[in-house]
Amino acid sequence: MLWSLVFHSGYWQNPMSLDCTDVAKMAHLARLAIDSGQCERYAADLSNILDLVARMDAVDTSGVEPMAHPLQMAQRLRPDVVEESDRRADFQALAPLTDNGLYLVPKVID
Repeated sequence: MLWSLVFHSGYWQNPMSLDCTDVAKMAHLARLAIDSGQCERYAADLSNILDLVARMDAVDTSGVEPMAHPLQMAQRLRPDVVEESDRRADFQALAPLTDNGLYLVPKVID
């Protein structure tokens, strides 16, 4: 909700700082209990985060290729080899009731 409010309110064109009223609205929407004594600190912290996002959004990234990982390295993969045997019959032998490979349990919902 915060991001849609920020994007649709024109925040990026006209940076503004959040106040306690904004923090209280966001806390209510997120169902968070915010101590009124710390409201100013939360408002300042959120404003700083939004200012940082606005500064990052202002950077021209049109020539930057998207990356899947910040490091240019190949992932080492292990061979796809089965290391465990099929023990389904062993486990089902321990179960009180089975039928056609399925575990049977008592009905709990009518």
